[in-house]
Amino acid sequence: MTEPTDIVERQLSAYNAHELDAFAATYAEDVRISRRDGSELCGRIQLREAYAEQFAEGRCKAEIIGRLAEGDWVIDHEIAHGVADTPVRVLVAYRVRDGLIDRVDFLS
Repeated sequence: MTEPTDIVERQLSAYNAHELDAFAATYAEDVRISRRDGSELCGRIQLREAYAEQFAEGRCKAEIIGRLAEGDWVIDHEIAHGVADTPVRVLVAYRVRDGLIDRVDFLS
């Protein structure tokens, strides 16, 4: 079985490479993503739609400055580039079950 940190690292690599198919493949079909603005994405289809433009434009990159893992959970302290005028510091909690990310909570 693949460790949760391996799955999260795979999605990070795909995110930074702007590879939408590889990125989406790390998520469960029914993934729930709670975003920083309070909105929520439900399902892999919404995830793909939400990220398609920024991936096509090649304008996103995440830099990990810290990571914690316990059980099914991986929490990354990230600096996100290209999603706002200036880099954004954020905590992101990923839950991995059955080898796929099924829940994401942006905590700041």
